[in-house]
Amino acid sequence: MTFKYGIDHLTVEKIIAIADGNLKAEITSEAKEKVTECRRKVETMASGNKAVYGINTGFGPLCDVQITPEETNKLQENLLITHAVGVGNPIDKELSKIMMICKVHALCQGFSGVRLELIERILFFIENDLLPVVPEQGSVGASGDLAPLSHLFLPLLGEGEFWIDNEILPAKIGLEKHNLQSITLQAKEGLGLINGTQFILAHAIVGLKKMKYLLDLADVCGAMSIEGYQGSASPFKSQLHEIRPFKGNIKVAKRMRMLFDNSQNINSHESCERVQDPYSMRCIPQVHGASRNAYYHLNELAEIEMNSVTDNPIVLSETEAISGGNFHGQPLAMALDYCSIAASELGNISDRRCYLLLEGKFGLPRLLTSGGGLNSGFMIPQYTTAALVTENKSLCFPPSADSIPTSLGQEDHVSMGSISGRQFNQILGNLEKIFAIELMYAAQAMDFRRPNTFSEIIERNHQIIREKVDKLEEDRILKDDINKLIQLVKNQSFIVK
Repeated sequence: MTFKYGIDHLTVEKIIAIADGNLKAEITSEAKEKVTECRRKVETMASGNKAVYGINTGFGPLCDVQITPEETNKLQENLLITHAVGVGNPIDKELSKIMMICKVHALCQGFSGVRLELIERILFFIENDLLPVVPEQGSVGASGDLAPLSHLFLPLLGEGEFWIDNEILPAKIGLEKHNLQSITLQAKEGLGLINGTQFILAHAIVGLKKMKYLLDLADVCGAMSIEGYQGSASPFKSQLHEIRPFKGNIKVAKRMRMLFDNSQNINSHESCERVQDPYSMRCIPQVHGASRNAYYHLNELAEIEMNSVTDNPIVLSETEAISGGNFHGQPLAMALDYCSIAASELGNISDRRCYLLLEGKFGLPRLLTSGGGLNSGFMIPQYTTAALVTENKSLCFPPSADSIPTSLGQEDHVSMGSISGRQFNQILGNLEKIFAIELMYAAQAMDFRRPNTFSEIIERNHQIIREKVDKLEEDRILKDDINKLIQLVKNQSFIVK
């Protein structure tokens, strides 16, 4: 199977597969024809006397200054050089590659007016892991992700830097290694490269990939904690959720029933005197389900965006290039902020379940240790989850609610979506750590329920934990245990389906 840039429909899964080298992607003759025809239109406008933004004029507040044909190439090169003002740590190499994949797909749709040669060079970078170094800060998320996209494409000019064998080296070295010459940009090409939402979009894609797994793992964590607590499975009955049929809630309730299937432990206390469990256990479908609904929303919007054209101006004919606002990141920015809250809440409720397992109720020893007093047991890791939960809450301030005018007021409302994307992924990183600690607690609590057995999937996950981390019999340094479990979460080693 081969993905056809500019023709086929991208999804999160396809982008990840292309980035990982598991799906070949190519520019077909059909896409090449669209690109070439659009380029012909740009060249016609560039040689004419009519001022067309971004083709024969300056940019931003200088849009009323017309540029001569002789100055066009220099103008496009200056555009990348002057906008490459990002600061901070480099983004992950995976993000750089995904940005380029998304940009190639957008350019191949035939509305941007760049030469085929330029797109093919970017495709060469992707296929040969020539990944540009892109600073994480500097985009306001409107008029495109100008700073990060400028850094991403400076290497086309022989400027900027590449990651080469995990080292940051000048782009010229990378080009020489592959016997490549730098490219001279022509009319519209600089703007076509750096206008767009690919930085925001790449963060959304990577976040969605992580969140999809973490949503499933959240249910596993909740089920294991309920098993350790000997809570009730009745709040997950299908009849309850059919009368409030939110998509996410129904999905989670169904998964919880699957996770308790044939559990001797759950069945062993069906007739006990307890009436109901605390909300963090009883309301898992409502809380985890709401987070799933946010995930569905962002996934839908990201899929629209990755199949869209987001640069400016958009070339429609030999005489018309519309200067619009497709580069504005607001559609993704607001949804990213929504998903940040959703991810944060998964950690919030997880911490509450950790706390319940420490209380020493319903047959569990306080702090999940039989030797309390001399031993503190699992008292202190919950401090860590509490700290991570509060950090996530502080990251939930929505950057999309803010805007600072730029470009002498020409860009007077911006999305700040790049910050939304970065915060979303920070929250997910903290969530991985919170889940690791809940899994450690739940496994310990489950050990106190033996010889009862659990569902097959829960037993297998308990075994995965115990292969790395022993049951806590007396106090020891827990940092190594926690880090081992964090790595299992990051590697998506737990069985969730």
